Amino acid sequence: MKAYLSRRYRMSASHRLHTELFSAEKNEAVYGKCNNPYGHGHNYTVEVMLSGEVDRVTGMVCNLGDLDEFVRREIIDRFDEQNLNMDRSFETLVPTTENLCVEIYGIIRAGFRSAKLEKIRVEETSNNYFEYAG
Repeated sequence: MKAYLSRRYRMSASHRLHTELFSAEKNEAVYGKCNNPYGHGHNYTVEVMLSGEVDRVTGMVCNLGDLDEFVRREIIDRFDEQNLNMDRSFETLVPTTENLCVEIYGIIRAGFRSAKLEKIRVEETSNNYFEYAG
């Protein structure tokens, strides 16, 4: 019996949307106020969706404590209260929430093996969210 599990986590981070491939004028035109040289911040909600067989003994898809510990160690401790532009993942990528979503997916897919990762959803604002499913 396959079931799905979604778990939400919260973190805050700042970023500046900017690429060295564009002139200052083009960065301003493409990214608008998000190109502010001082950056800006968001209170992100990260949703992890996993799937798997329901264990007959535990009744769970995976151990939530294990998932929480992994996400805290690998995602929250790394990105929370940080400037995403300074993270190694964004040395050559613009730290858009789309790219953050893809990065989180890769980290969890590579390191959390207790259940199948279905998708990651990152909510940036009450109006914007992004999903990535691999």
